[in-house]
Amino acid sequence: MIMQKYQPVLDLGSKLNIQNGDVSEENGVLKIKGTAKTPYEKNILWDEIKAIGGQNPSDIKADIRIADESVYHRHIVKSGESLSKIAKHYYGDPQKYKAIFEANKAVLKTPDLIHPKQELIIPKL
Repeated sequence: MIMQKYQPVLDLGSKLNIQNGDVSEENGVLKIKGTAKTPYEKNILWDEIKAIGGQNPSDIKADIRIADESVYHRHIVKSGESLSKIAKHYYGDPQKYKAIFEANKAVLKTPDLIHPKQELIIPKL
């Protein structure tokens, strides 16, 4: 029953390719653990947990670790994206595109020119 309730969390973990994952149920509490690639992925997993169980769910215990703490996320550019659109997605503020540009000066010459399939570092702010 509890596993069914949190199935969207487990599905998201699978979609994100969470490593070293383990799921068990004990005394009506779902216990999940695993390693997300970046802090961003950990955050979206926690957002899904809270969307289902509320701000402080008592029926799930999650131990989600992070493989790469050096960045907030690594983003693969899709067609039609801009640095400001990417900044709005990750930070909620399109003006923070400058931070993404600064973190990627090795691959970007100008903030106005990015290409699909480029991998960009999304820095921690």
